Amino acid sequence: VQLVESGGGLVQAGGSLRLSCVASGRTFSGYAAGWFRQAPGKERELVTGISWSGGSTYSADSVKGRFAIARDDAKNTVWLQMNNLKAEDTAIYYCAARRYPFSSYIPRGPGEYDNWGQGTQVTVSS
Repeated sequence: VQLVESGGGLVQAGGSLRLSCVASGRTFSGYAAGWFRQAPGKERELVTGISWSGGSTYSADSVKGRFAIARDDAKNTVWLQMNNLKAEDTAIYYCAARRYPFSSYIPRGPGEYDNWGQGTQVTVSS
């Protein structure tokens, strides 16, 4: 499955952005999905993840209460809603997916995903 992210940009601290990840090539159904980010000089980290059914989600401690992930398989889309953005949220954000049907498991490590988007830049000015 091919993934394309959009929605990144420049925003002031305290603002909001919504990132979209659209899948093509095959249906998103049956895939667990995650949003990762990578800042300069830092490792790629999982920000939020969602199971194949949407019944389970994960959020890193640094974004809990501010970021939310959602999916609509009919639209082959996963979203990342980011509120109350902080300067430390500045990074390239990547959408990733791995087929895990009928499981509540959400892969946590980058190596567990085999489908990646090209990334979208999010810059938060303080």
